[in-house]
Amino acid sequence: MTTSSPRRLGLAATIAVLLLAACASTPQLDAQWTDPQFGAQSGFLHGATVLIACDAYDPVLRQICQDQVASEVVARGATPVFAAPDTPLVGDRAVDGQLLPAARGAGAKALLVVTIAPALGDVGPAFSIGIGGFGFGRHGAVGVGVEAPIGGGRVSTGYSANGRVTDVATGRLVWAARAVTAPSPDVNAQLGELSRTMFGAADKSGLF
Repeated sequence: MTTSSPRRLGLAATIAVLLLAACASTPQLDAQWTDPQFGAQSGFLHGATVLIACDAYDPVLRQICQDQVASEVVARGATPVFAAPDTPLVGDRAVDGQLLPAARGAGAKALLVVTIAPALGDVGPAFSIGIGGFGFGRHGAVGVGVEAPIGGGRVSTGYSANGRVTDVATGRLVWAARAVTAPSPDVNAQLGELSRTMFGAADKSGLF
């Protein structure tokens, strides 16, 4: 009986991560759900006022996401509105339910929340990689551990987007989708691709 050395296990983990990153063409919609009570082509968001919010660990990512989501909403003839910056939010629970009062106060028909999180890592020379769990804020994920020795190297992160639409009147989730994009140093482009992918799925589901 033979046992694998730590070096071989580390090499196998590295290859697995690189293959995963290579397989994740930019971008991919990997899950979508629509409330069956709505049926096909419901037009639920057609011409509606929608309160939008992006949930991300980094304020820059949050603002980029929010601007791009708002642009997609406008392009489909709906009206985006936003919660006030001082809206109180508790960090140990989902923001969706906490934003419903703000959505009602703004006269919104629906609440659209997009959560942005790291999904894949791509490495350049002089980096070592490992697979493991990591977390930030209230979000956790299986991710890539990166170690960069002195002398350089680079790392790019691929992101996932989880979008949800909630009916403000009832508080019921009516649509959800998740997309992932391959690692790239251009985060703006990544978030734009994720937004377009999710809204493309929303179009096909008949939300607009």
